[in-house]
Amino acid sequence: MTARWTLDTQVFKENIQHVIQGQPVMAVVKNNAYHYGLDFAVAAFLSAGIDTFSTTVLHEALRVRELAPDATIFLMNPSTEFDVLRHHRIHMTLPSLAFYEEYQTELAGLDVHLEFENLLHRSGFKTFDEMREVIRLNEQRPEHEQMNITGIWTHFGYADEFDVPDYAMEKAAWLAGLGEMLEDYHFDYVHAQNSASFVRDGLFSQHSHARLGIILYGSRPYSSLDETITQQALTVSANVIQIRELKKGASAGYSFAYTADHDVKIAVIDIGYGDGILRTRSKHDCLINGRRFPIRALMMSHLFVEVDDSVKPGDTVILYSNAIRIDEHTFKGVGANSEQLSALNHHSLKKEIL
Repeated sequence: MTARWTLDTQVFKENIQHVIQGQPVMAVVKNNAYHYGLDFAVAAFLSAGIDTFSTTVLHEALRVRELAPDATIFLMNPSTEFDVLRHHRIHMTLPSLAFYEEYQTELAGLDVHLEFENLLHRSGFKTFDEMREVIRLNEQRPEHEQMNITGIWTHFGYADEFDVPDYAMEKAAWLAGLGEMLEDYHFDYVHAQNSASFVRDGLFSQHSHARLGIILYGSRPYSSLDETITQQALTVSANVIQIRELKKGASAGYSFAYTADHDVKIAVIDIGYGDGILRTRSKHDCLINGRRFPIRALMMSHLFVEVDDSVKPGDTVILYSNAIRIDEHTFKGVGANSEQLSALNHHSLKKEIL
């Protein structure tokens, strides 16, 4: 028996259509498409009519180009491999006036999107006036030495927060500055909204795309959303390999991993932190035969789960599915949706794509 990572292709594709509702979307495929697999995700998005992608590393952008020869591909982190970017027609963020001043000659012919820093303070121009200065300097160069300023973008770091004013502040700053920029310049690509912002506000006017990540992969960006907003196509499952009976006061596992406070039946499950189950996840339930049972201890290759007489060796144990979702545990404090997905060990789990 082997613990499994199982992905339902049809459910994944249906969820894409359900989420986007015909709106233009730039699908975020960073970090191997949130650990779903870049090849799988790009094929699914293309089949759903999405032909615009973004990622954070160049080697992933190059793989997307192989998979989608006609797609628009946007690199959200800057790179200095300018010849590679030009050759493969990959758009890149322009993060600052200083970056332009250092590399203005090498940027010739490259498609760039001007990035506004906003409240996230991760990367980007601090002001729209700095963007105007870059446009002015670029236009002063001979035409064949100019970069192609095809886009403008930002990221909302607080769109999933409701008890603070920061989302309203970053949204207002962006929309005001963008409106002034659009009075004087045209951009083919205008994108700012992540999953949380898109669900809250719909696609902003004058924006070419919503730039969606986690909601396309089956997880809600904030807890007040109904689960029907997105469906999880991923199941992580394991097996009951033994049932052990422990008397009150008896311990099991390394270094007293679990000590029974009453006479108890413990199921030994063939999955653990070596397979990518977070320690915080082990503080919550798993699903066996349609019922929830508490996890009592986590080891590298095993879990201990408190069960009753209904559970038998060979039964399937569900750690994640649409019935016991990743986002449910995010809101319980286990870790971000992307953190739980990224932790899963595809080298030890048996990978199945249905």
